[in-house]
Amino acid sequence: MTAAKTRPLKTWSIADDTRRKPTEYEAVTGRFHYHFNRHPAPFDLDPGSAINRWYLRHREGSPLQAENWEGFRDPAALNYRRYIALQHDREVYAEGVVDHHEALDSDGKLDPAWIETLARIYVPARYLFHVLQITSLYVGQLAPSAYITNAAFFQAADELRALQWIAYRAKSLSLSHDTRLANTEATRRIWETDEAWQPARETLERLLVAYDWGEAFTALNLAVKPALDALLKEAFAELANDHGDGLTAALLQESRVDTTRNQAWSAALARYALTANPANRAVIEGWIEKWRPRADRAVTGLAAALPDPDAIRERVARSVAAFTAQWAG
Repeated sequence: MTAAKTRPLKTWSIADDTRRKPTEYEAVTGRFHYHFNRHPAPFDLDPGSAINRWYLRHREGSPLQAENWEGFRDPAALNYRRYIALQHDREVYAEGVVDHHEALDSDGKLDPAWIETLARIYVPARYLFHVLQITSLYVGQLAPSAYITNAAFFQAADELRALQWIAYRAKSLSLSHDTRLANTEATRRIWETDEAWQPARETLERLLVAYDWGEAFTALNLAVKPALDALLKEAFAELANDHGDGLTAALLQESRVDTTRNQAWSAALARYALTANPANRAVIEGWIEKWRPRADRAVTGLAAALPDPDAIRERVARSVAAFTAQWAG
């Protein structure tokens, strides 16, 4: 009787020759973007079609280059199933916080002067988060690897979560105070005409036309978003607490958890890009020099409408510096 032949272990193509079973995260993410660096054009259309020319110019043609973007990993290793489970638990917590404060009638006890600040700075911030959402979706749409795309898309969902809670607060505050807090036209006028918002609005609208995927990622995740998140989710949240507005503070601080996770993958991608191609350092630093002053002007404009603007700017600068240290080396 001859010994049975030992069959070689099978492997997964996305795991190369490592002969290991991929994780759930890798199985649903690895090499999903078959169209990146595909010749003669990314998609099965005329190579001269608009979509092919767009991707070839703004993705394959980006100054931010790496031999293999598939090597990047989101530190949180999120896929759709895990993200939904995570955020479901977070929403349950946020709803519990809301129920607690509503039972105490916290909004009815707020100072009218603080309500004015909320109307001028907090309520219009939903436009800000909407731009961050759109830009996150664009970064994900053009990213050269699904490992990047998924992280950016989950970030966009986080921004939607943040702006939805602002919309909720606008409505709930309007029931206890001024009905204009829930008036879209009134809020839009503040966004479009209030001097405090104009530097931020200019920065964010310029962000919408940063078409190169590498520049869009750098501008959004390494410059603009860290500064504006620090302003709203740290400095403004502290102001809310100081003015007895525990609900607004709690919702902003809860959203800060999303910011921390998004900064982790952003820093990881920046480090990956710098390691994969040393020439990327000059590229990223050039974009930072272009976008950080715009982010600073946005912070300065909004801080001027708040108590102790110097302290707010300093708080934001410290937060941005701490984040930058995670990837810049």
